[in-house]
Amino acid sequence: MENVDYSLNPCMPFDTHNAVASQMTAKEALAVRRIACQEVRGGNYLADYSAELPGLAGWVSCHPLHPSPRGGDVYFMSACSAGVMARVVLADVSGHGAEVDTAAGRLRDSLRQHVERWDQSTLIRELNENFLQCAENSQFATAFVGSYYSTSGELLFTNAGHVPPLWYRAAAREWSLLSDQTPLSREIVDLPLGVIAGTAYTQTAVQLGPGDLLLLYTDGISEASDETGARLGVGRLLSMARTFPTESAVAAGKALLAAVARFRGTAPTSDDVTVLALQRPATWN
Repeated sequence: MENVDYSLNPCMPFDTHNAVASQMTAKEALAVRRIACQEVRGGNYLADYSAELPGLAGWVSCHPLHPSPRGGDVYFMSACSAGVMARVVLADVSGHGAEVDTAAGRLRDSLRQHVERWDQSTLIRELNENFLQCAENSQFATAFVGSYYSTSGELLFTNAGHVPPLWYRAAAREWSLLSDQTPLSREIVDLPLGVIAGTAYTQTAVQLGPGDLLLLYTDGISEASDETGARLGVGRLLSMARTFPTESAVAAGKALLAAVARFRGTAPTSDDVTVLALQRPATWN
């Protein structure tokens, strides 16, 4: 089988290149992809691999709803040139096919332009304006954007209407939801990208301790339904997480997918499903 990196060009049309790439071998799935300086890796195609970012071990599982070769879930990972900052983005884009491919391309280009900047405010405003430019298609996206500074363990994040990630704090051995805890009385902020021009987006900083885990996911996870039509929901997902293994990003991410599959039972998958698991190693040089 041809060894093809399907994540380098997420906006190319579906063709033989991507057909071959989607048929991943077990060896390819086990390979760890190191995110190089200035690299932006990701897309909206089938993916299942481990990744190494500055100060973080990662694992990605992106599965568009069958039989589509590409879906509305878009993920990207990048590293700055000094090798100390990692950025991750997980977005759920409205629309289908070429519309999502175009949005993925704009997202990738914006990330590349801002790869050196710790402050995310300009990046988020730019992404919001980019989606507003496609108003004729009523396109919008929920998104989680995080920047991790490896020398301090600090994570700066913005949540634009996306489902809250799961956060495992190793020191306390507790799972919780990663939230900015915005008071209800505050001005309208953190709406999905492409809804209102000039929307304010908050930046929240948290400290990741050694061994801490983050599980980012799309609503194909939290809105999964069982045979009776009951939805999983974020609350039940958090309860499930308390049984997940925490020794690695791979183990936690796979446990999340397995738990959702057990909940769903015989009910078919009805949406794209993407998980991006990240862990600050217990030791890192």
